[in-house]
This record gives sequence, structure tokens and C-alpha cells, in this order.
Amino acid sequence: MDKLSVMHAFRRIVERGSFARAAEDLGVSPALLSREIKLLEESLGSVLLTRTTRSMSLTDAGRLYYDETIGILDAVSKVETRIRDGAGAVRGHLKVNASNSFGQTVIAPILPAFLDACPDLRLTLSLDDRVVDMVEGGFDVSIRIRAVMPDSALVARKIGTVRQRIFAAPAYLERAGIPETPQDIPQHAVIGFLLADHLTAWTLNGPPGTSAIELDPRVRVGNSLVLRDLLIAGQGIGTLPDFLSKEPEARGELVRVLPDWELPAPEIFAVTSSRLGMDARVTAFLEHLRAALHP
Repeated sequence: MDKLSVMHAFRRIVERGSFARAAEDLGVSPALLSREIKLLEESLGSVLLTRTTRSMSLTDAGRLYYDETIGILDAVSKVETRIRDGAGAVRGHLKVNASNSFGQTVIAPILPAFLDACPDLRLTLSLDDRVVDMVEGGFDVSIRIRAVMPDSALVARKIGTVRQRIFAAPAYLERAGIPETPQDIPQHAVIGFLLADHLTAWTLNGPPGTSAIELDPRVRVGNSLVLRDLLIAGQGIGTLPDFLSKEPEARGELVRVLPDWELPAPEIFAVTSSRLGMDARVTAFLEHLRAALHP
């Protein structure tokens, strides 16, 4: 029995939640996987997985074996990557996930220099505003913008901070009036981001302290680039992160509303699934990204 191969198969079965899906990923038959796991259990003298026709779950021994398997496989992968990379060379296939807005406005501009610096690297950049399953998607790193990261087996490293402020077009404010206090906002045409925690309630921080307001956005969109463009077109008031607001504000297309007030600043996290640190590919990518975030 090839123990590393069986460990890899066992890990995939657990993470995919079924023998059939794991077999498809690995390019083998479910029957072969089932036979391999049966041999593994016999060699250990313990049942690792309890299976019925409809479900599968880990036993206590299975949980222990899975946790240790992750560490062993990641250690082997890291050693192999270091050897392949040689003297700091960045090779292989890097798969990155980020939101549409951050990907298009922050990551896309750094790609030419990054790819020029890493000519032996293949890159896949996936943009999705919803949180993806990194293991299922096979991503090496995911860039996520959150106030806090929930507890999980993933490793999150803070690489920056986002300022979240209120904006509108000059034409809209001329037509609808300029809010003077946070309590004036609900009387305006608010445009909200569907995936934001603050879609229907804003907690604003300002000189007097904190002000909480309830909202019923007139328009709700699932893409913050669309939200930005609607604000520029004079359709209402909304919040934008600084990486989206900087350029239209500099051009005078958007102006700050209640400039002394803003929402709590979320953090930019680089999320990886490895418990052993980042490999050369991820490290090189994040170095370029940090340079763009902290010019």
C-alpha cells in the first residue's frame, strides 16, 4: 500500500464529502477508493469512516488520522515545492481568488509587472463576489475583505485596511439636497451592496461618537462596480471602499457625503489553506499586492 497516496485519497474523500466526488477528482473508480480505505482501516485496526447509503462521517480515530494527514501531506508538498523552486525561483501554477471589484481595480493593474517578474509561472485569477470553497476550487490564495475572519481551518493574514465612506454624485446632491446628519440618510435614495453586512443598517463613526441608522435601499446590487457606476450616474447615495472611490473622487465624479463620518474599516486578508506558511508563488504575488496597497 502506498501510504502517501492513500493519505491523499482519504483527505480528498473527507473534504469532498463522498467517495464518488473524490474518485472523480482523482481519476479513479469509487470501488477502488473504497477498497483502499478498507485496507487502510484494516492495517490500523480502526474504523475511520462510518458510511450509510446516504451519509458519511468521521469516527474519532478518523478525525485524528485526518488532522495528522493534513500536516504530513502539507509538509511533503512544501519540501517538494522548495526543491522545485530552487534558489527562490517562482514556478508552477498559482490560482488566486478575489472579489470582482478588488480584482479588477487592484489586482489587474499589478499583473503585468508580476508576470514579467515571474516568467515561469502560470496564473489563474478567478473573480467572484461570493466566498468560495478554497479546497474545492483548488485555490492557493483568496483575497477577502472582512471586518473579522471567522474561525476556520484556513490561515488568514492581514495585508491591508480599507476605508469605507459615503459618496454621491454632485448632480444628485444638487437635486436631492446634501445630508447634514446621519439621520438624514434614510430620506435619500440609498443604493446598497447585496453582499455587504451593512446592506440595511449602517453604523457610522464620527466626531460625536457612533450613530446607527436603519435603511431600506431603493436599489440593491450584487456587484460593487455597478454600485459605483450608479452613484456616478447620480442615482443616489451609497458606501464605497477607497480602492473604488479614489479615482472618481479625484475626477470630481463623486463627492464625500458626511465627510466626518465613515463605516468601520474592514481588513484585507490573504487566506491560504496551508498550515505551513506560504510557498514562493503566493509570497511573490502578495509582495506585488502589498506594494500596490502601500505605495
